[in-house]
Amino acid sequence: MNWLTTRRHFALLVAPALLLYSLYMIFPILYSLFYSVTDYDGVSATAFTGLDNYRHMADDPAFWTSLRNTGIVLGIALFLLIPLGFLLAVLLSGGVRGSGALRALVFAPAIVAPILVGLVWIFILDPQIGLLNAFLLAIGVPAHPQWIGGPTLSPYSIGFVYLWQQIGFVLTVFYAGLRMLPRDVLEASSLDGATRWQQLRHIQVPMLRETFGIVTALVVTGVFKVFELVYALTGGGPVHLSEVLVSYMYHVTFTTQQYGYGMALAVVVFAVGALASAATFLGNREKRSGR
Repeated sequence: MNWLTTRRHFALLVAPALLLYSLYMIFPILYSLFYSVTDYDGVSATAFTGLDNYRHMADDPAFWTSLRNTGIVLGIALFLLIPLGFLLAVLLSGGVRGSGALRALVFAPAIVAPILVGLVWIFILDPQIGLLNAFLLAIGVPAHPQWIGGPTLSPYSIGFVYLWQQIGFVLTVFYAGLRMLPRDVLEASSLDGATRWQQLRHIQVPMLRETFGIVTALVVTGVFKVFELVYALTGGGPVHLSEVLVSYMYHVTFTTQQYGYGMALAVVVFAVGALASAATFLGNREKRSGR
């Protein structure tokens, strides 16, 4: 097996994967960087414009709105999705009757296409025909909040639907982590008189630190890829008030055909997502080294 350790054979083994990675990852990034400094519109000749697209972005209110909305969805994911997913995993790992069926039920939305999830939730959140407002009216609440399609609540509704779709995935990861914990440690703590809360706080949560880090990284990267939910629920409206970064990038690139500006937005989305992911990984590494 010594041939496996030689550089030549290692390069031969890595080359196919590296070729595919370069073709589908590195090349599109370089392609976007190039066209982000041009005025390319898909038809006329391309002209170099320097940083004009980025200057235009800094003065574009719709870009800052989409960035704010992405931050709202990210906040909901970090401060609600992860804690709720962990709480449900703890509850279902405690020997609840029918926990297998409950896990499957909660996980089901994670395997449904996001565009279908959005279509389902339209019939719940739509201000005119939605079941939620119909229920509020039936119990005597006269107000009809614009859960989607309004100027204020749309990003929060998108964040809630994203939470509903992804909570099963988060629960599954935490449940697997909880099941992997050494049982003898928990049994020893029980013999020493530790309560269930004390076990959770002082044993399970510290031992799941790496799992929390992985889940956080997956959630952060997932938020910066949200598109179908926005497209199905609001289409980015009204007047781009419910856009997130990816949906606004799609609108600029393929609806208004401002490919140069769209590529500049793509570069910024990539940079923001990469920085957020890097910060998450660095924070997790510092926590591990500080244990």
